[in-house]
Formats: sequence, structure tokens, C-alpha cells
Amino acid sequence: MVSHTIQAVISFFIIFCLHPVVADAKDSVTWMEAIAPPFFIHEGELKGQGYEDVITDILKENLPEYSHDEMTSNISRHYYNFKQGQKVCNVGLYKTAEREEFLYFSTPSFFTLPTVLVIKKDKFADFGGSKTVRLDALLQNGKITIGRATNRSYGKYVDTILDKYKDQGKIIAFEGEELSRNFFQMLKLDRLDALISLPEEAIYQAEMLDIKDEIMTLTIEENQVGYESWFSYVGCSKTEWGKIIIEKINQVLLVQRPTKRYREAYERWLDESSLESYRKLYDKVFLQGTTPAE
Repeated sequence: MVSHTIQAVISFFIIFCLHPVVADAKDSVTWMEAIAPPFFIHEGELKGQGYEDVITDILKENLPEYSHDEMTSNISRHYYNFKQGQKVCNVGLYKTAEREEFLYFSTPSFFTLPTVLVIKKDKFADFGGSKTVRLDALLQNGKITIGRATNRSYGKYVDTILDKYKDQGKIIAFEGEELSRNFFQMLKLDRLDALISLPEEAIYQAEMLDIKDEIMTLTIEENQVGYESWFSYVGCSKTEWGKIIIEKINQVLLVQRPTKRYREAYERWLDESSLESYRKLYDKVFLQGTTPAE
């Protein structure tokens, strides 16, 4: 009886060694997403066609050694998971000094038009009657309220200005799901005077809420200093795991960024008047890392 038991144990051990299931299990990564079209689109006819959806798919396809999951939550939850050192990444983040404390960043993953100020057309005169505004002067001299998503970055230059005035009652911070849509609804109802948005985000939300003829975008002068506010990056938890996967992501990005599929993920959300100049900058600034001659 005992000999049979020993023999069974030995047989099991041999089979286990020949089929090391645990040793061969894939490492995992969870991609953090937000309800923020057209970056991510989670429902409707355009589901999965947001430009961050597409780039996430490209990264998944080119990182077959990982098992991939997605988690949709607000930005504050993203921060929590990153700071806990979980195996999580986000495909398109602005790089800030605060975020570098708990994130490893890739080479640039996106080259987007910089953020703009969105207002209602009937308030154009209140904002100086010019298509370009100096945000710092506007907040210093004007009695306006601007909506801001908690923990969202709007680019280095704009973040600095918003932080400067955050305790003066002019910047109203919110967090939660579907913030972009909610901000545009608040703007429509005059509960905010203005908000900060990416141009393609403004176009999308205006069409979804049927307010395209009611709003307009103003260029933020501080964003015209350089191209830093045009770049976004993949961010992963600042752990040894994060360091390794960022190195692999960098290899994928260098190969994929010049491809048609990668470029069109963002280009499809631009208006025709922006396409030609954007494509030139994509090649010269994003791919080659040089500044085109003025």
C-alpha cells in the first residue's frame, strides 16, 4: 500500500516537472482607462475607436508575453493604483514632476494639439474678443470660474497657472466619472465661465451635446512657448516591473509610431484645417525630435 502511494507521488512529481504551468504563466498588466471620449470610447457606434483605445490595442498586440486587462475609473483611482505599485499602466499621460515620483514614463506616445480654453460664443467679448488669450492675465484680472478635473494634467504651462490661482475661488476642481461631458454641460448651463480641453475633446463633446454652434475655443498663449504641451507618454508604476515593461513599450513605440494605423488613431479626430500642419509637425517634431524652422 505504501509503495503504491510513493510511486503515485513520484509519478505526479515527474509530470509536474515536465509541465511547469506555474513557471510558464504570463506576467500581467492592467491598462487604466477613463470615461473620456474621444480618448477612450466605451459605448455606442464608435466603441473602441477612441485614439487611446487604438494605441492600447497596438501595445497589447506587440506585448504578447503579457496578459492584458483593462480597468475603467477616475483619475484619482489611477493615482492610487500607481502609488500602490500595482501592475498598471496608462497609455497617454502628461509628464509632471509630481507624477515622476510614482511613475516611469515611456518615450512620447502621443503628439496632440495643446489644450485650449473653451467658452460660450456669447461671452467672447468678456474674454477680450481675441482668439488668443493669455491665461495668467485672464485669471489675474477677470472674475471668471474655470472647471478643472482633480489630478488631471492639462500640460506643464497650463497646470502651473491653474495651481497659482486654485485658492482664489477662480478654479473649481471636480472628480468623478464622465467629467468631460459634465464640464461641457455645466458650461452650457452657465455654471462655469470656461473650461480647459483638448481641441478634439471639445469637438466631440459639442457634437454629442448638440452645442457645436454655442461654444468656441480660444488658443492659450502660454501653450505656444514650445511643443512640450503636445506630448503625452505611457506611464507605469514606478517599480522594477514598471521599469522593465516601459523598456519594452519604448521598443514598440519606436517601431509603431511611424505607421499609418498609429498616426490615424489621432488624426481621425482632427478637423481638415488642422491636418496638413499637424502631419508636418508629427514627422519633424514627434518622430525626428527636431523643431521645424519658423
